[in-house]
Amino acid sequence: MHAVGQPPLDHIQTSLFHYLTDAGMPQSRLHDAAGAYGRNQFVDIPNIFRNFDADENDPASYSFGFTDIMIKALIDADVEPYFRLGVTIENFRLIERLTTYPPADFEKWARICEHIIRHYNEGWADGFHYGIRYWEIWNEADDCLDPNISSMWAAPMEEYFRLYDVTAKHLKACFGDSIKVGGYAATGVNAYAQDEKLEGLDRPAKDDEEHRIEFIHGFFRYIKAHGSPIDFFSYHTYNPVATSVEHVRYYDRLLAKYGYSHVERHLNEWNLCWAFPGVDPNDKENPVFAPSTLAMMLAMQNEAVDILHYYDARLGTSCCGGLFNAATRQPNNTYWGFHMFNALYKLGDQVACSSDDNAVYALAARNDKRASLVIANTAGETKEIELSLVGVADKEIEVMRIDNVYRYTLTGERIKNSKLTVPAYGCVELRFF
Repeated sequence: MHAVGQPPLDHIQTSLFHYLTDAGMPQSRLHDAAGAYGRNQFVDIPNIFRNFDADENDPASYSFGFTDIMIKALIDADVEPYFRLGVTIENFRLIERLTTYPPADFEKWARICEHIIRHYNEGWADGFHYGIRYWEIWNEADDCLDPNISSMWAAPMEEYFRLYDVTAKHLKACFGDSIKVGGYAATGVNAYAQDEKLEGLDRPAKDDEEHRIEFIHGFFRYIKAHGSPIDFFSYHTYNPVATSVEHVRYYDRLLAKYGYSHVERHLNEWNLCWAFPGVDPNDKENPVFAPSTLAMMLAMQNEAVDILHYYDARLGTSCCGGLFNAATRQPNNTYWGFHMFNALYKLGDQVACSSDDNAVYALAARNDKRASLVIANTAGETKEIELSLVGVADKEIEVMRIDNVYRYTLTGERIKNSKLTVPAYGCVELRFF
């Protein structure tokens, strides 16, 4: 639950990747990581295979250098790369569209993807043997009803379905179960309430949100009819925690309807920067963000989702890059919440834990020697919490906090009478020995 999107690349420097290691972040999804200031260096297919008319079987046709630097740094930081096969979002496509057209030849595009995988997993073209598992086919092809103004897929949705089918079949034929393929990084389902019967709309979609409902049904109908391989289904949400939970449950019901309950589910873009009316999404130090981000991880641990990727861990001025201050290159409070979740992740075994306050999220874990309980207060008021603990005495508890005073540090305080005060927008980890 504490994986992230693109890493904190400082132009081409990777010196900040240790922050990923320190927080135990297990994965970094490589999307929108093409390079600062439009330099178009990393990851994207057009950045690696720069001339689509070139011979895809010739190592000289590929430009791996920059992406090699990024992926090696992730491997060295003990962070698994999660590779998006496709292109970066084109926010200025109305000025000029560059890369978000469908490939000119789907079969050739699939073979290019094959050679990229061979480079990183089989040593092809002076490559590596990293064993990268996850290979995602494109991103948010459903973003817009009108493909002429889409920022990700300038074509009818049926063309994406065909690209997915061609690519997934080719890659699984080449690599079998040594890799996992999936998609389609769905933009979101804010109109899911209109699909209560899980049958889609009974009329043409009239806006982007309705289009996304039609797209998801069309995708599953297509891959089911064509026998397209799918190891994971990926999707996105930029909603408050409670709404995001509703969306996850909708996807769960939809996957069951089409017979795909067995596939992994990846919520591989999420952020709360736009979730709070009246809060400036660019104010990354606003106290509301740290506990709500932690709460998302705590909540999703108990839902039908296998992987979360926070969007994202970039070093930059985007409101979505909520973990680091771009000027000081230091972590924001939100970053330390990933440390708190990692404390539970390292312990290994979840144990029963619940909260009777909808604004207070809690999760606990243990191993043979110790346990931890993590609490996120998402309310703008102090919460006086009464702990109901089994098998531990107050004196055996240490307190870690994240708030306007502490940045994931021991406080030295002791719990008395099983009561705990959590300030507004505070995060607490209780360590039991």
